Amino acid sequence: MTLFGSAFNGKRVLVTGHTGFKGSWLCEWLLALGAEVTGLSLPPGTTPSLFTQLGLAGRVRHLVGDIQDPIVADRAVQETQPEFVFHLAAQALVRESYLRARETFNVNAMGTLHLLEALRSLSNPCSAVFITTDKCYENREWIHGYREEDPLGGRDPYSASKAAAELVIASYRQSFFHNHPVKIASVRAGNVIGGGDWAKDRIVPDCIRALQQNHPIPVRNRRATRPWQHVLEPLGGYLWLAALLANPALGQCDPSRIVSAFNFGPIRESNRSVEQLVTEILKHWPGRWEDKTDPSAFHEAGLLHLSTDKAHALLGWQPVWRFPETIEKTVSWYSTTRSFADPRDYQLLTQRQINDYAAAAGRLGLPWSYGGSN
Repeated sequence: MTLFGSAFNGKRVLVTGHTGFKGSWLCEWLLALGAEVTGLSLPPGTTPSLFTQLGLAGRVRHLVGDIQDPIVADRAVQETQPEFVFHLAAQALVRESYLRARETFNVNAMGTLHLLEALRSLSNPCSAVFITTDKCYENREWIHGYREEDPLGGRDPYSASKAAAELVIASYRQSFFHNHPVKIASVRAGNVIGGGDWAKDRIVPDCIRALQQNHPIPVRNRRATRPWQHVLEPLGGYLWLAALLANPALGQCDPSRIVSAFNFGPIRESNRSVEQLVTEILKHWPGRWEDKTDPSAFHEAGLLHLSTDKAHALLGWQPVWRFPETIEKTVSWYSTTRSFADPRDYQLLTQRQINDYAAAAGRLGLPWSYGGSN
């Protein structure tokens, strides 16, 4: 299969936040697509980390730096001269944002601004995809999915900082990138899960750590409903959007309509409660859970859904794996790697799941899976 119209083969790609969970999966996929990957990030924030497990430090051009420093962002862009950019560098945890509110705003909003400023200096064509979050919307706890034109907002510092980042992106796109070789889009994904996430205060890593130690899983907010999706779902959307920004003819797209914001979320039936998620995990790795609800805990949204009609209509994108398969693939990654020590073993397993996902997309006839309309 010619994935994404071979858009990334031999191309210079800059990934910020490449040492994180999503960034590591994205780098692994980009390497498989033949890209020349440069990553800019702080060192991995967890031990273990997927970045280390995959041995990515020796497989990409690995730049260590803080996106809060505009000089760091500018140097990375100038040295890389990227043809594609994926901006994932962020403080990505809601609970942590209450404890480090100023840093959360600096990283998520000002870090985004610093990268946009750096991209203004490019004279070569470049497609840049800025990743924010589904939590950037003003959450009214309603049952229907949020659309890209719905109001932005955020009660907690994380959500508000991501809404601020979206405003910065929209402002720069209209002010500085209207007639510019750099094309800018932003993307908002649901709650991503998958093998290799080791962050604290995330339900899947919490489940795996407890199960590995034969402890009950602590569940803080069992009734909260989220749009759960495998990490490959939004990454496929990001890659396809970037390919279309570079060559709209791949999808017979109107270029002016894809230089904008897009949601990438799961199908409706994957909007499940935390309790349902944990129950599904325990089908594949037996154990038990216990309710650790704390009425005095920091506020987190109880209900959050995304509408992906725009991505479906303009990009031909849709989710591939349903909820049960998403959980099975996620738990299988963790259970299979328990005996791994060699990064090559992690690479082969991760690549196999990427290949399984692409093959499933091909069976659905998704345009990115066979190279687009041409």
